[in-house]
Amino acid sequence: MPPRKSQTLTEAELRLMNVLWQKGSATVQQVLDTLPSRPALAYNSVLTTIRILENKGYVKHVKDGRAHVYMPLVGRKEATRFEIRHLVNRFFKNSHEQLVLNILQDDSIDEAELRKIREMLDRQEP
Repeated sequence: MPPRKSQTLTEAELRLMNVLWQKGSATVQQVLDTLPSRPALAYNSVLTTIRILENKGYVKHVKDGRAHVYMPLVGRKEATRFEIRHLVNRFFKNSHEQLVLNILQDDSIDEAELRKIREMLDRQEP
């Protein structure tokens, strides 16, 4: 039985999606040219990853002459929310409360961040 396809974004996929979100649309070469030179990626690696993103439903392409121009179908905000839901489901048994408590118990969170969180919670309607 083949492994189940993940609908979440890998690090490599996220790098390419960040370029597409920034540019709005791009060819494989334009994506490659926008990526930092380190670590260097081959054209075929970018093409393969973009095709995977297309199969997952994150991007689509239109033909422009011989080139394919890729554009995001999923916005950054929607992708972020999907990833958080996946995280909450996988590690916290669908408990958003457990996720928040885990974050609040993290020693690396500073006082300014805690203050912002408190302000946001105070503004929420019951």
